[in-house]
Amino acid sequence: MGFFHRKCRTLHLSLLNLMRFLLAQPSNLSRALCILSLPSSVSTSPPSLVSSALSEACIPRKGKKFIGRSCRPSWMSKHLREVIKKKQNAYREWKMAGIIKESYLIEVRTCRDKVRQAKSQVELELAKGIKTNSKRFYSHINKKKTKKEVVGPLNTEDGVEVKDNLGMAQYLNKYFASVFNKAKEDLRDNGSMTNGNEDMEVDITISEVEAKLKQLNGTKSRGPDDLHPRILKELAPEIASQLARIFNESVNSGVVPYDWRIANIVPIFKKGEKTGNYRPVSLTSVVCKVLEKKLKEKVVKDIEVNGKWDKIQHGFTKGRWCQTNLISFFEKVTDFLDKGNAVDLIYLNFSKAFDTVPHGELLVKLEKMGINMNIERWIRNWLKGRLQWVLLKGELSGWWEVTSGVPQGSVLGPILFNLFITDLSTKSGSVLIKFVDDTKLGGIANLEKDWDIIQEDLDDLVNWSNSNMMKFNSEKCKVMHLGINNKNFSYKLGTHQSEVMEEEKDLGVLVDHRMTMSHQCDMAVKKANAVLGCIRRGISCRDKEVLVPLYKALVRPHLEYCVQFWSPMFKKDEFKLEQEQRRATRMIRGMENLSYER
Repeated sequence: MGFFHRKCRTLHLSLLNLMRFLLAQPSNLSRALCILSLPSSVSTSPPSLVSSALSEACIPRKGKKFIGRSCRPSWMSKHLREVIKKKQNAYREWKMAGIIKESYLIEVRTCRDKVRQAKSQVELELAKGIKTNSKRFYSHINKKKTKKEVVGPLNTEDGVEVKDNLGMAQYLNKYFASVFNKAKEDLRDNGSMTNGNEDMEVDITISEVEAKLKQLNGTKSRGPDDLHPRILKELAPEIASQLARIFNESVNSGVVPYDWRIANIVPIFKKGEKTGNYRPVSLTSVVCKVLEKKLKEKVVKDIEVNGKWDKIQHGFTKGRWCQTNLISFFEKVTDFLDKGNAVDLIYLNFSKAFDTVPHGELLVKLEKMGINMNIERWIRNWLKGRLQWVLLKGELSGWWEVTSGVPQGSVLGPILFNLFITDLSTKSGSVLIKFVDDTKLGGIANLEKDWDIIQEDLDDLVNWSNSNMMKFNSEKCKVMHLGINNKNFSYKLGTHQSEVMEEEKDLGVLVDHRMTMSHQCDMAVKKANAVLGCIRRGISCRDKEVLVPLYKALVRPHLEYCVQFWSPMFKKDEFKLEQEQRRATRMIRGMENLSYER
């Protein structure tokens, strides 16, 4: 750590000189911010190149100490190497009839016990630190996996298979950009801002910036500007004042630096076939994310004061999450069922939701919500002229202009999406609830007039999506019929006939048409079993101090996820969950014959 801190001190002085240069520009930073807002090919000395050069010169790289030789495991010590070598020598002597077999087996047992003891000690340290540094444990476990998720190979529309990293990066960037909506420059550039608070300047204090810098996670990836979060965290007290001045000038002048409007796209595989089933996660500037956190707090405050907050949105909302979404929705559904009604549920999902949000319509809605004018203007310029490229195993595709959507991986992206779909609602008494882009619609379905009401509400949602340049994913639009006397009416999403399902995974919980939750119990036990098996295979130590923390941190979350909603109603389901805990207690040395209650 001492060497790193000395290097950080050198980088600190260099960064201070760079920031003092920017702060010395005329017009109180305006000219400097205008320079920063230009592409790297236009600017004479873009800050991304300066920060990259400083990082390269001052920050030590982590790598293998001996090139060409495999790294020894963490539990290997000098004494243990001598024990292993002694066992190997005993094996050779036994083969040459120099010693008897029993002498060789004594060395084998001694070596095995020493290795187990060394592994147990390392695993004990991993278990104790899993709350503060879980990456070490997952790294230890992942090394034992035989199958790892990799990107590709990909098949193009012409049926050509792409295997090289550069080709896959270019293909994925083209695919991600193909879903963008075309930009409407008249709305983005000439939109009026009359409802904002024009006289209220944004004031971000030094203490607020320093607090946000100290909260950064030093293990996260850096953005396109090559400023690593650990550097910013280490230098928080020194650079907070300069960053505060830059932030205030950027927001109040509406100038967004170029490096804050570009993103490295990392493709994350979702499920299904590997062609096209990737989520584009944006790695953006860490410095910009610090500013976004403060702007997000101010936007949320403005929305709450103006009373424009979406009351049926549970995603990325303080005090609400998956559990509150499920309980509040199905409380009304079960109330309908208890009164003897038939109920129809319709699950809706937007196609490429975050990537297709039209900037013009989003800005018009922000204007109507009464957000601070300076923040609205900053968001307008932050969304305008964005560029992205795909980063895949060190290979970079070409730049592609982003004409719609909010960046996945940014701080402001989720809150902007929530504000964009705030007016997505129904006119009738049907139950509607949202979790980001996942939408559920439910209502009584006893008579034909009830079916017509639900269909009208569904048509209203489709009309909203068409007028807002969003599309529902017809393949993920499904209907579930609840109730004994349900007539199983068929609904349409536009021209598409909705698929009827007997069970559906709702925010990670498997809900069936009988509402018994037995299948959810089976799924929870299966997931917990898989993790428990991974612990059994990957962890040599069987001490209570190691296995109990691992069980609580890795296995119990699968058994307790939203359990307040799907708690088992049958004895057989309770027995399945308890049996899983009994299996865990049998793995612990000295507790093989005890029940899990003890």
